[in-house]
Amino acid sequence: MNISIIGAGNVGATLTRLLTSAGHRVSVANSRGPQTLSALAAETGAQARTVAEAGKGADVVIVAVPFGAVPDIARDALTDLPEGTVMVDAGNYVPGLRDAAVPELDGGVESVWTAARIGRPVVKAFNTVTADHLARLGRPAGAAGRIAIPVAGDNPTTTARVRELVGDAGFDAVDAGPLAESWRQQPGTPVYTADLDAAGVREALRQAKPEQTQQWRARMIEAAARSAQ
Repeated sequence: MNISIIGAGNVGATLTRLLTSAGHRVSVANSRGPQTLSALAAETGAQARTVAEAGKGADVVIVAVPFGAVPDIARDALTDLPEGTVMVDAGNYVPGLRDAAVPELDGGVESVWTAARIGRPVVKAFNTVTADHLARLGRPAGAAGRIAIPVAGDNPTTTARVRELVGDAGFDAVDAGPLAESWRQQPGTPVYTADLDAAGVREALRQAKPEQTQQWRARMIEAAARSAQ
């Protein structure tokens, strides 16, 4: 596939390495410009692009940026994409420590908010594993103890394509239901950073409660307040 990754932080850079290694044609962009991505491009063979040209020719666009940057990405990179381009939201809302408060997310679903800002459907994936474990803990299909990643979305065709990418990255993919249910894989829920196998992920999604995310966000805000003292 032709894959565009917007965001070259820990998760974006890791996905660039994993998906180029799996044989995909990958382009990568960040807000600082392609000149800052020369080392990553040389290492992986990915093409460094500007944000404005990031999605051109892409079958799949993976957005791996802080929440505050999502509206800018939507304006700068996603206005002219073909209707069939699959959008993947790999981000997490981290209020206080990284992201400014988003009042609409009080009780809201992160990826539903992202889809509304982007103006097109998204698939939620790659957000439940830390960048370090994403880089180190992938395993071949069928390997014992292979970690699973939940994938949530509303279109069976697009979610199937994203599940294929999860497998190519070295992880089992678990169908996590529609996007409205993706709150079950938000930070603070049992599946988040738990490194579970497929059966464990299914059970963790089942056990998720909305208040777990609210409690996690409150802890992040409290931690930020303490660090500012």
